[in-house]
Amino acid sequence: MDKVVASATEAVADIPDGATISVGGFGLCGIPSVLIEALLEAGTTDLQAVSNNCGVDEWGLGRLLLQKRLRRMISSYVGENKEFARQYLAGELEVELTPQGTLAERMRAGGSGIPAFFTATGVGTQVAEGGLPWRYDDSGNVVVASPPKEVRTFATAEGEKQFVLEEAIVADFGLVRAWKGDRHGNLVYRDSARNFNPLAAMCGRVTVAEVEHLVEPGELEPNDVHTPGVYVQRVVPLTPEQAADKQIEKRTVREA
Repeated sequence: MDKVVASATEAVADIPDGATISVGGFGLCGIPSVLIEALLEAGTTDLQAVSNNCGVDEWGLGRLLLQKRLRRMISSYVGENKEFARQYLAGELEVELTPQGTLAERMRAGGSGIPAFFTATGVGTQVAEGGLPWRYDDSGNVVVASPPKEVRTFATAEGEKQFVLEEAIVADFGLVRAWKGDRHGNLVYRDSARNFNPLAAMCGRVTVAEVEHLVEPGELEPNDVHTPGVYVQRVVPLTPEQAADKQIEKRTVREA
């Protein structure tokens, strides 16, 4: 039951080249930066990452992107990373853009054992009809596009409506960051850092959590736990310096 490992390096050592990783965070808030750095140092490559976004050029998943360690991204928002746009448009990176709520539900479904679901989001667009560019070649031609998806009509309180079938996401490894965690893997996130972390934890077959404050079993109020330990296989306690090392994506201050 004691899931604590000695270091982030040890925690990610068995992530192989070509693995699919689900990564918590939103922008730079709540990202597992220590685990990402350990993965970078391990030299792991050819990764498919499932994450709301790809960090920025110098932080978060952007660190792996700069080193050409990512072959494919399943994301919702990528507008703050210039290198991401460059690699995508140059044919160096495959990108499956997914509506944000759909991405969240695909991850949650994967962790819940639900293989697919129907949603109204994307009906009547290329999300359902296919043709979204997934990969370009170096000349700007689309060489891989999204396939059409099944659309069905269901009765609703407002009458019959169309819904598109979306498949769940299950990752080989989940990487998340928590504010508090115990040795059994129960996790608590703080405020907006909660974001995609519970979903990334759920959909990983093996989930690794870096925690800012490690506590003993029984210290967490059960009603406060956001991710039960059943979803977590490894816990990495951070040093105070690691826990405090958080970047701000856009600093906004009011003029005096």
